[in-house]
Amino acid sequence: MTPASNTGAGKPRLFFVGVGNMGNPMAANLIKAGYPTTVFDLAREKADNLIELGAQWADSLAAGAKNANVVMCSLPGPKQVRDVMLGPQGLIAHAHAGTTIIDTSTSAVDLVKELTQLTEAKGVDFLEAPVTNAVDFAALGRLSIFVGGKQACFDKHKPIFEVIGEKIFFVGEPGNGATIKLLTNLLWFVSAATIGEGLMLGAKAGIPLETVWEAIKSSAGNSWVAQHDVPSIFAGHYDPSFSLALCVKDLTLINEVAKSQGYDLEMGALAKSLFEKAMRIYGAEAGELHVVRLLEERAGLLLRPPLGQAI
Repeated sequence: MTPASNTGAGKPRLFFVGVGNMGNPMAANLIKAGYPTTVFDLAREKADNLIELGAQWADSLAAGAKNANVVMCSLPGPKQVRDVMLGPQGLIAHAHAGTTIIDTSTSAVDLVKELTQLTEAKGVDFLEAPVTNAVDFAALGRLSIFVGGKQACFDKHKPIFEVIGEKIFFVGEPGNGATIKLLTNLLWFVSAATIGEGLMLGAKAGIPLETVWEAIKSSAGNSWVAQHDVPSIFAGHYDPSFSLALCVKDLTLINEVAKSQGYDLEMGALAKSLFEKAMRIYGAEAGELHVVRLLEERAGLLLRPPLGQAI
């Protein structure tokens, strides 16, 4: 089914910027739901499947923003958000009064507040809406979304969030969404580092890894990481859908939030150090669970069922 079979009547015209790992499935779900959608990405080929679904292509941010009621962004981090939003060629310069910009990126708290002020001065509404859960959840429209901004604007555009998300939280003031997204990522990254340690303790004791995993999932030590990420360790690809560079970026932001609040995060600092070490060894684009590979090499054992493989 293509959007041509949907009328789009009553639905706002969308301009979606950034159609990579997370943005692409979000945009696809919106197109399938009948939203008239124009897309833009620095790599046009990333939009091929969306154009086949019925999306229009914009050659520039200005061209896409010109006719949009709602502009949505899914970008790697604050630097890219700043580049896309600001300057004479940026979205804010070309968004017309009455437009709403929804940024689903994981961004910096201070940048969210700055963008809220800049858009308000132009008569443009701004909602931060960072998303969490994995790429497969994005494809299923089962993301969790943390929306900060004006309540009335959130209420107006809630149908959009209901297409791409399963659990939608309105968190109040701009910056609160970024804070919640970052604190949940802190727990994710710490869990990603420690799940390997738990598995290694069992493997070195001669316990079958599948048994160790099932025991973890049935215990107080269970977590989203235990449920979702362990198969990536067993397979040896270490989850290529989320890079070490993104982990380090987020951990930097996480620790900066704590410092701005007047204290340090000991686990946050340790996690950042571990992921930075993994990135130095395996490269910025290596999958996030290469932090477990560090442990495997120290222990001399790959965590591969049934009992591990000696290195």
